[in-house]
Amino acid sequence: MEVADLMPLVERLEDNVDDLEEVLQPLLERSLADTSSKLPLLDKAKLHVLLTYTLESLLFCYLRLHGVNAREHAVFRELTRVRQYFEKIKALETEPEKRTMTLDKQAAGRFIKHGLAGNDKHDLERAEKEAKEKAMAQMRAAMLAKKSATNTQERQEQKSSESSSDSDSDSDSSSDSESASNSDDSEEATAHGERATKQAEPSIPHKSAKAKAKERREQAKAEKALRKLKQQAQGAQGAQTESKDEAKKARKMKKEKKKAKKKKKKLQAAKEKRAAG
Repeated sequence: MEVADLMPLVERLEDNVDDLEEVLQPLLERSLADTSSKLPLLDKAKLHVLLTYTLESLLFCYLRLHGVNAREHAVFRELTRVRQYFEKIKALETEPEKRTMTLDKQAAGRFIKHGLAGNDKHDLERAEKEAKEKAMAQMRAAMLAKKSATNTQERQEQKSSESSSDSDSDSDSSSDSESASNSDDSEEATAHGERATKQAEPSIPHKSAKAKAKERREQAKAEKALRKLKQQAQGAQGAQTESKDEAKKARKMKKEKKKAKKKKKKLQAAKEKRAAG
């Protein structure tokens, strides 16, 4: 490049240096310790990091101008380290994301259950509630079984009625067509239809009896569970009353002991007075 081409670049450099001196004038008038002591902590960190970065970047440019491989120099490692500090400051400036507060229902239930473990009244109420829920579930299952049994029974009755009607129609048509020639064949066809209906009918009550027996068993189980829970509740109430009676007896015994001690003290005081008199 010729000298005429370099002159505009040199003039631009002079202008940039003048602007830089004006900007750095407040920092150059006082010492670095004085300026940094008045700043807050984050601004203080920014100032120190920027100053080190500018000095090390100037050294990096100086080495490159003198033909030294600056990327293998220790200055390059320091520049990368200072860039990491820039990232840390940027992370501190950004506000952290607000976490949405959620309640763990299972953990809260465990805490409440553990806290109310020694409360007999709460335990009884919980046991009664669980027993009612079990009984209701068993009753629902029994109702569903009953419904399914009735549905199957209705389907079988419909099938049997359809089969009987088909057999009757077949027997009637055959009897009408062959009545002129042979009346004995029509009698055999009707007898065959009656036998088919008789064979189809007995299967229905057998299955309905099974369903009824199953319902009875489920109802008996539900009633037994309710009786057990009532017995447990009565036993717990009896234990509570017994514990209350024992506590009353213990309080009475303590009162009687205190009265006996007071009487002994009074007797001893009277004896001492007599001995002194």
